[in-house]
Amino acid sequence: MTQAAIFDQLWSAITDIGRNPVTGGYRRFAWTEADLRMREWFAGQCQSRGLELIEDRMGNQWAWWGDPDGSATGGIVTGSHLDSVPDGGAFDGPLGVVSGLLAVDRLRSDGFRPSRPIGVVNFVDEEGARFGVSCVGSRVITGVLGPDQALALRDADGVTMAEAMRAAGRQPEQLGPDPEALSRIGSFVELHIEQGRGLINLGRPVAVGNGLWAHGRWRMEIPGQANHAGTTRLNDRRDAVIGCAQLVLATRAAAEAHNSLATVGKINIMPGGVNAIAGLATAWLDARAADEAALSATVDHIEGQLASLGGVMIEESRTPYTEFDGALVTRLARLLDDAPVLSTGAGHDAGILANAGVSAAMIFVRNPTGISHSPAEWAEPEDCLAGVIALASVLADLAKPEP
Repeated sequence: MTQAAIFDQLWSAITDIGRNPVTGGYRRFAWTEADLRMREWFAGQCQSRGLELIEDRMGNQWAWWGDPDGSATGGIVTGSHLDSVPDGGAFDGPLGVVSGLLAVDRLRSDGFRPSRPIGVVNFVDEEGARFGVSCVGSRVITGVLGPDQALALRDADGVTMAEAMRAAGRQPEQLGPDPEALSRIGSFVELHIEQGRGLINLGRPVAVGNGLWAHGRWRMEIPGQANHAGTTRLNDRRDAVIGCAQLVLATRAAAEAHNSLATVGKINIMPGGVNAIAGLATAWLDARAADEAALSATVDHIEGQLASLGGVMIEESRTPYTEFDGALVTRLARLLDDAPVLSTGAGHDAGILANAGVSAAMIFVRNPTGISHSPAEWAEPEDCLAGVIALASVLADLAKPEP
């Protein structure tokens, strides 16, 4: 069977898991049935390849070719995540996991014998779609997110992460930093669909990622006064929705003023009745910038507008500008025929590991639509295979036998 046929076989096995048949988008939220089915699929693929599957204290799945503790300098790890944003695309996350498995297949078929163990990882809850904090799997094991804080996070239905994990048959008591899991990583190279138009404009199928913009999430609460929509005069109203609308416009203005990106993508209105004036609006801000100063200026601008409305801002997560290992980036770019080098405004587990001291870089695969976090996200089959070939070359180079 050709590698293209194997890719199609692997891809088709997960195509319908968590997919909305109407929109074509995916809802694979952490610790839901769809997420558990994806984890089972990954475990089955690892077992069929004879890979040793190990779970860390957060439940991240690590599949190892070779003894994960057999190298003094750590193993070479690739992979990504299998969860999704609400109504997300098919490629964001799963492409990196499938490509990792196929890269191992390719190296084995070529008779390659690594001198260092090679791992493929599926990180838990990278998107943060259910509990509001991204990259939970890598944040917890690196100690960036404390176990008590993580377990207390709640989804839209008020279910805590601890409750969700128990319902999924997990033991949340074991959750916490995992230096043993981290010590097994010598280098981490995450392959991911590009979430923009860089490779379209360059006319290249793959690129090397050298860094992630500074980014974070903030919860904003805008007060009002609940009242009757049919009896309260306009001049007597304190409508939280009006304040929220002003805040959304201020968010766009702040991004334009500071050359950044800022988005209000989720809003909750209380009490939420069609015939009721809102007494409270809660909005979530996603802000990103190419440097820390621009991010801080953007958030400060928005917080000032929020304060004028009598509201408060609560930081839920923040990740600094992340520069990947320069030597590793240069090595990968040269190895991949002088592949272009790009930074991205998207967050990834590779960034969390890099900030924890792990040597990390990324490989991006062209997305001809330039759209992500949407069913319109796409990658051509030949570009997916180009990504697998590139990843296999990288893994072989980093894990090659000593001369």
